[in-house]
Amino acid sequence: MNGLPMLPTIIVDIIGSAANILFSFLSLWYAFRLTRLKPDNFLWGYLFYVTLAITAFAISRAVGHIAKEFLSIAGRADLWQLLAPYSGGFNTLCMISVSAVMIFYHKGVQAYEAIEQEAAKLKQSKVRLTQAANELKALNLSLEDKVEERTAELSKSEKKFRHLFTASKDMVFFSDSKHAILDMNASGSEMLGYSRHETSLLALRDIFRHEGEVTMYAKMLELDGYILDLEAEFKKKDGSTLYVLISATALYDEQGHVVGSEGIAKDLTRLKSMMEQLISSEKMASVGQMAAGIAHEINTPLGIILGYSQLMLEDFNKDSEIYQNLEVIERQTQASRKIVADLLKYSRQSGSARESLDLNEIFNDAVAVTEHNLNLNHIKVVLELARDLPPIIGDPEKLRQVVVNLINNAHHAMEKKGEGGQLLLRTRWDMESAKVIAEVQDNGHGIPEHINARIFDPFFTTKPVGKGTGLGLSVSYGIIQEHGGTIAIESPVPGPGNTRIQGTLFRLVLPMAMEPAALKKESIVSIG
Repeated sequence: MNGLPMLPTIIVDIIGSAANILFSFLSLWYAFRLTRLKPDNFLWGYLFYVTLAITAFAISRAVGHIAKEFLSIAGRADLWQLLAPYSGGFNTLCMISVSAVMIFYHKGVQAYEAIEQEAAKLKQSKVRLTQAANELKALNLSLEDKVEERTAELSKSEKKFRHLFTASKDMVFFSDSKHAILDMNASGSEMLGYSRHETSLLALRDIFRHEGEVTMYAKMLELDGYILDLEAEFKKKDGSTLYVLISATALYDEQGHVVGSEGIAKDLTRLKSMMEQLISSEKMASVGQMAAGIAHEINTPLGIILGYSQLMLEDFNKDSEIYQNLEVIERQTQASRKIVADLLKYSRQSGSARESLDLNEIFNDAVAVTEHNLNLNHIKVVLELARDLPPIIGDPEKLRQVVVNLINNAHHAMEKKGEGGQLLLRTRWDMESAKVIAEVQDNGHGIPEHINARIFDPFFTTKPVGKGTGLGLSVSYGIIQEHGGTIAIESPVPGPGNTRIQGTLFRLVLPMAMEPAALKKESIVSIG
């Protein structure tokens, strides 16, 4: 072996070591470039560190070989013997580094795969978030349009409800759990005679006539949740009664508790009055037929009794007891004949004259007949007769009888007070309806509401026995109806503003003379 030449080996070792250093640096540079191209790629980063460890090992080993050869050529092999342990130790450290990197490759790959999976999940989440963001963006873009569309629908619905609430001719109201009125439409306020501000301060107990009806209203809502066609009586501001038909629905909170109600009340006062009038008309027609038959049957014997009593009066002395008894018979017979005459008038068995007449003259004649008795009771007569009052067609005697009867009724009402009073007689005419209107108003005790609808019934009277037959107003009603008019009553009487004052007002409405004689007969209207 000593005979072989070592130069080629040395040259090859030096060149190989140099090439090892060169190629190591090239590998390291290439790995570095890969990490720059894909900084987030785990494999390229791992490869870079492996290449770095191998490069360090290759440089250490190559440099050791080159140094060894050059020291051998220079004849300093002893010096290499001193450096060799250090070079070997450094090579060992580099080899350990490469081994360590290679040993943890598997764990690194697992970590990389786990990271990749998490990255994929994050990527999917990002995609979903991107989609959600895009949808949210689209929704946001269309949200204003949708809000505007929904607002328009709500506004339209609110306008419909508001129109129904304000334009309804029935009473529409809302109340809370304590039955305080939260809101009421204008028709309801007008029906009760209150302003909108005043109704906001009311409760249901303030407008129900009877307290028990409020309790019934609350119980029905609590049990059934609604009320269908409940007939009740409301109390108006002036104290008069309003008959209504109520339908209501309960309002609930989230826990299902009743927190209020919404209701509609229909005014039945006019319908109730018409029904009472119809019943009264049928009753009066029946009584009229009966009265006519009775009057004819009684009239003849009464005439005979009256005639014989008057003949017998001539046969006895005026101071005798028999004469006085006969006078009693005569007076009572005449009173009976008057009742019979009223019955005949009530049943319209007597004829009527038809002529053009001035209603003012009828009033003046009636005052002339009754004024003396009125003055005795300190009753002041006030005449407010319209000038140029159009004439009417009728029977002056019968109409005079109606006016006198109304004046006598007013006299009796104020006579009960014992303080005198004022009797107002008024005439006017309505150009639009072509009607002549006459009113007789007193400030007496008034007519109780519960008998208001009965005052025109035959034989109904509030006067004591012997003071009246109860046929006066019935006869008056028949006469006015026969003339194609109406007779109405108000008690108490309308005062200034929306107030009511004590007293009674009878209103006669008659057609003007230019209308045809065959006039449509109207029903009586009872107000108050």
